[in-house]
Amino acid sequence: MKLKVCGMKFIENIQQVAELKPDYLGFIFYEKSPRNFEGIIPELPKGIKKVGVFVNEYLEIVVSLIEEYQLETVQLHGEEPVEYIQKLKEYLPKVEIIKVFGIKDEFNFEVLESYEEVVDYFLFDTKGKERGGNGVTFNWQALRDYNSTKPFFLSGGIGLEEVGELQSFLKRKESQYCYAIDVNSKFETKPGVKSVKELKKFKKSISQNS
Repeated sequence: MKLKVCGMKFIENIQQVAELKPDYLGFIFYEKSPRNFEGIIPELPKGIKKVGVFVNEYLEIVVSLIEEYQLETVQLHGEEPVEYIQKLKEYLPKVEIIKVFGIKDEFNFEVLESYEEVVDYFLFDTKGKERGGNGVTFNWQALRDYNSTKPFFLSGGIGLEEVGELQSFLKRKESQYCYAIDVNSKFETKPGVKSVKELKKFKKSISQNS
């Protein structure tokens, strides 16, 4: 099982977390977020993909930041339409694209169909007040109705307290296309600063499902 640590902000903490070798490190480019990234991304160990997280951002700005920071993956956390993603792919055909959808108790998965051909992954997060980082899980049973074969990231309020429930979920049929676990606020000592000790424990717990 892949691991994505999102909401990275400070150089020293980025370097410390990178030593754990998660598969993805996420950098949020959204001014309203307390984890909004404006710094320098240090050189990362080989194999860690840099993810830029955007919310309804102008396409030109997304392209510019992807090129500036040499991002391998872009995560679209707003209401970006299919046409927007098609244009992004024309500019940067090699960049992986993750499209986010918020879920609470249920979800109409038919809305994913038009995105199937233009994204590499879906990401399911908790539908809440904020654009991510709400610190609460959604009802994972909703994923029983997932009708796609597109791999997805599971996100939303996942921390050490959820390990048992997560391990149970990963043994069930609805997790068969779960590609990665995305963590953020539950591992923070303050916005943008992650506890390396807790992340290390968590990474070990999900590696059993790799």
